[in-house]
Amino acid sequence: MSDSSWIAVDAMGGDEGLAVMLAGVARARRRFEGMKFLLVGDEAAIREGLKAHPNLSGNAEIVHAPDVVGSSETAGRALRRAKTTSMGVAIDCVKQGRAGAAVSSGNTGALMAMAKLSLRTMPGIDRPALAAMLPSLGDNDVVMLDLGANTECDARNLMQFAVMGAAYARTTLDLESPRVALLNIGSEDQKGTEEIRDAAQGLRAATHLPMRFTGFIEGDQIARGHVDVIVCDGFSGNIALKTAEGTARFVADLLKRAFTSSVRSKIGFLISRPATQLLRDRLDPNNHNGAVFLGLNGLVLKSHGGANEIGVATAIGNAAKMVKADLARRIAEDLGNFEKQAA
Repeated sequence: MSDSSWIAVDAMGGDEGLAVMLAGVARARRRFEGMKFLLVGDEAAIREGLKAHPNLSGNAEIVHAPDVVGSSETAGRALRRAKTTSMGVAIDCVKQGRAGAAVSSGNTGALMAMAKLSLRTMPGIDRPALAAMLPSLGDNDVVMLDLGANTECDARNLMQFAVMGAAYARTTLDLESPRVALLNIGSEDQKGTEEIRDAAQGLRAATHLPMRFTGFIEGDQIARGHVDVIVCDGFSGNIALKTAEGTARFVADLLKRAFTSSVRSKIGFLISRPATQLLRDRLDPNNHNGAVFLGLNGLVLKSHGGANEIGVATAIGNAAKMVKADLARRIAEDLGNFEKQAA
């Protein structure tokens, strides 16, 4: 049984380094009273860094790990060094019950491989899925999965992703019965691959679960706020995610160019600054940071490698909410009920 009051943080992972990771932990500590942290990495470096964050002294312990997984390191090599790297040791803290969740900003492929090998999948789960929250025009963010863990999925995989995604949405977004849809090339029943159509048929029959299956959704509707959970295979999901991120940067750059094109446009920018700041905050990935591997016997979250301290704190905050709500148990219960009904 994991100690739900502790979160293991890979303090050495990420592009921005130890200082940003510790600043993010300190920010999260102020938001979540009672939460404690296992700071995993080079003990001397972490101890020196903690001098800038006295509020962590009574709420954090250092777990020494001499090595770091490189950003370009292969999953195979990372697995062989798992016992000595900050990423591997953080995941092992979850496995050993010392922490309720692990958070890392390091190499995604290595993190996924380590987490799957160390924690294993839940009974009945064929494949874990990578889920994250994306901004939308609705009252809440939208959960999307899979975002790259599985390039090919059958109908059973997609149905399991839907159940796990709905449990995640209920926990993180505080929704009683999330609206779930399958990403497809059209909204008509006959559209899409056989796997997607079979998954839709199974989900329509799952009326006993705390979710509402609404059918298919197209790519241009992802951010409209019409649904709370979008399910797809990891190949399609990763392309959709990267396309959305690129489009957001494109729009931001266009606005910046337009507002600096003339004196009149600069004055217009000053007048509309509150609105543009709201747009910037809404699209800032740091405010939506923290993808989670669902379907494992433990919680592991991937923070964006380039996240600032706000982003790191957001990821840790999401981990805290999942641990507090016992997300793994909710997923196991929902999957059990789904399998019983299917049988």
